[in-house]
Amino acid sequence: MGDPMLPQQQQESPGNFPPPAPPPSPIYIRPRRRFPWGTAIVAIVVVILAVGALALFGSAKVDVFPTTNTGSVAGTYTATPTAGDIPFQLVTVQKVASENVPAESTVTANDAAQGSITIYNTQAKAQPLINNTRFQTSDGLIFRIHQSVTVPAGSAVTPGTLTVTAYADSPGVTYNIGPASFTLPGLAGTPQATQVYAKSTDAMAGGFSGTRPAVGQATDDTEHQKLQATLSGQMTGEVAPKVPDGYVLIPGSIFVTYVPLPDTGNTDGTVAVKEQATATAVIFPSDAISRVVATQVVGQQYNGQPISLKDVSGLALAGTGSTTPAANSSFTFTLSGTATVVWKVDPTKIAGAVAGKSRASAQSVLTGYPEVGRATLTLRPFWKGAYPSDPADVTVTVETP
Repeated sequence: MGDPMLPQQQQESPGNFPPPAPPPSPIYIRPRRRFPWGTAIVAIVVVILAVGALALFGSAKVDVFPTTNTGSVAGTYTATPTAGDIPFQLVTVQKVASENVPAESTVTANDAAQGSITIYNTQAKAQPLINNTRFQTSDGLIFRIHQSVTVPAGSAVTPGTLTVTAYADSPGVTYNIGPASFTLPGLAGTPQATQVYAKSTDAMAGGFSGTRPAVGQATDDTEHQKLQATLSGQMTGEVAPKVPDGYVLIPGSIFVTYVPLPDTGNTDGTVAVKEQATATAVIFPSDAISRVVATQVVGQQYNGQPISLKDVSGLALAGTGSTTPAANSSFTFTLSGTATVVWKVDPTKIAGAVAGKSRASAQSVLTGYPEVGRATLTLRPFWKGAYPSDPADVTVTVETP
């Protein structure tokens, strides 16, 4: 029987209850995000520092690549001592080479010692000296020169100099002396006596009287020819270090003369055969010879602007005379070959030309300078619109071509 308290239709078995309702889902509330003030402040500081660094390390630069011209040179020119459109100076050096060869005989000889001396002139005018001018040591030994020479003008600070060969007044070993100082007896009692003097840096040699080992003429001639060939290849190396700054030595401008020195006998039965070479080099001021070359290489565009030679190895000089150039005479020569001239750039002039101008205007202005072959303009930071108005704030670098 069912429950009398419930209607029949509400009576259900315990196993027929409906399933319980699921619990309500939890509500997700997104947390409110805070503005990243720390990150923002760091980013702003970085930007400010970057801008400041750009401003601090900004630059206004011009890198200039000079104009160069290469071409052929061929012409005849006349140079004059120390002045004129093409002035020149002389550099003189001497070198002795020796070779020991077996003796072939003996000979009775009376040889005079000889060696190089350098004559100094502290006057403001050149000093001529005649053939056989005497040079006297402090011991009274007399040496003479066997040619007339002219010693270039100079000053007390920078004397004019000329290197020549001096020969002992008498034969014998007495004159085989070491380096010495010399006065000129012929100038005694004149102001020139203290203004013109001479010194030697090497020993005088070759003085001999008596019987000594010797070689035949054929052997002697052969050895002297060998020594001349040896000296010929050495003289450029001897001259080059003596070329002063601002001067140029062109291939072919060294004139070499050779003098056989007296043979000397050695105690070991050999004979020392000696040859002396005297190199006289004609040197020119770099600016002067560069202008000569530029006139041909550049042509009508060249109007005497500052210019330099990149290299002289492609040029060849030849004297038109048959004698060694003299310090007191003009010198005529031919010049031929190929050369490259480099226009000189004045950084101060370039800085003044671009100061206060925009990049485009500065570039346009520089195209009007013949010495500027190409220019690279740099402005930093990038927002700079023009070069500083003060040329001192513009850095100009001249590149080596």
